[in-house]
Amino acid sequence: MSVPLPDPCDETAPVDEATKPAASLHEGLLVALRDFIVEGSLADGARVPERALCERFNISRTPLREALKVLAAEGLIELLPNRGARIRQLSPEDVRELFDVMGGLEALAGRLACERISEAEIAEIERMHHEMYRFYLRREMHGYFHCNQAIHQMIVAAAGNAMLAATYAGLAGRIRRVRYSANLAKDRDRWGEAMREHEVILDALRRRAGAELSEILFLHLRNKQKAAQASS
Repeated sequence: MSVPLPDPCDETAPVDEATKPAASLHEGLLVALRDFIVEGSLADGARVPERALCERFNISRTPLREALKVLAAEGLIELLPNRGARIRQLSPEDVRELFDVMGGLEALAGRLACERISEAEIAEIERMHHEMYRFYLRREMHGYFHCNQAIHQMIVAAAGNAMLAATYAGLAGRIRRVRYSANLAKDRDRWGEAMREHEVILDALRRRAGAELSEILFLHLRNKQKAAQASS
């Protein structure tokens, strides 16, 4: 299997593949491998099967190991000295604490974004929201999740605070698998509820209602935490 093209809703997708072939190949592998792990293809705590992944993505071990280093820095996997890598396993307490901190960071990001966001940034978030809604209607979890994550990342970026963005990025990878599994656990009613929460997020952002958006985002993460706990 060759490395698939990155998802169009993924903010990490390469911008100019024609002028940066090497970078695009690396980025394409990174996106594909990240999706493979996030979407639960390997169990928590499982060893990363390097040979099987090389065959799956039609690559050698050198680019695979480079990609694994990036995913280790993101917190998705753990590198084991001279023993390869394994999927990071989070305890229920780890998950609770991570969601608490991520909720606080997103709440702060929402408040700051309402003070600083441009009309063009709001329009792009709105476009991504509509794209996410189309995936929701088709029950396509892969695309829905990428768009969902992109919206949250764009709000953090719009806050215009480098320290906040760095802290958020440093924790987001650790909880990405849990957030994805929480989406899988949704029944139709809960998934519809999540979409309605995103409608309210977009509305508060359009009105630049900082305190309101801050509270909405915190509660949105709390609801995600409950879904994650229910699926575990």
